Amino acid sequence: MTAQGSASRPHQHYLPAMGRQWMLPLYDPFSRLVGAGRMHQQLIDRAEIRPGLRVLEIGCGTGNLLRALLRRQPDVDAVGIDPDQAALRLARRKAARAKLPIRYEVAFAGDLPLPDASVDRVLSAFMLHHLADEERARALREVRRVLRPGGQFHVVDIDGTASGHGSGRLHNDPRVVASRPERVLAALAEAGLTGGTENGRSRGRFGRLASFVFYRATGPAEHGE
Repeated sequence: MTAQGSASRPHQHYLPAMGRQWMLPLYDPFSRLVGAGRMHQQLIDRAEIRPGLRVLEIGCGTGNLLRALLRRQPDVDAVGIDPDQAALRLARRKAARAKLPIRYEVAFAGDLPLPDASVDRVLSAFMLHHLADEERARALREVRRVLRPGGQFHVVDIDGTASGHGSGRLHNDPRVVASRPERVLAALAEAGLTGGTENGRSRGRFGRLASFVFYRATGPAEHGE
């Protein structure tokens, strides 16, 4: 694959953060309601991000994770990508108000506008379950491509495992079913990411319908493997 990823797909469909574009103003209040900020902090803890590292967030939405990161560790090179231009406008405004030097770019996770082996950490929060199988596989291959040797991929996402009677339509959605831990770990391995492991769980504020899993994987020891 070239240094800039695969050919662009300007008309590619994407699922907005709240499922409908007009619902975007509800995204930040909803995130606070389900306790997303607490899980962002846990993801940052697990990523062990040091000064000077280059960090990419795929599917950054309105920018809450990277803002939380730079408040804790301002000396990192932070880049966020998302296909939703309206969400990125919000992200840029919030970063500017907080005087945080975060760069946001319009892009799909399956077509990252970054060179090979150029990123130390890739982060993903509540995004992978938005992707159909083929696009998720493409995105994970792109993560592998842009990670430097020994770089790490850290994820928190919904647990697609039905947690008992009455779990409802949520766990019948094919994209949520694909977020069962065994399927996520298999997808990481198929993309060439190594050492994929589940490294924690958390619950949101809606009980069994909001169970989340943390994952960690590393890039190849050397590119070209």
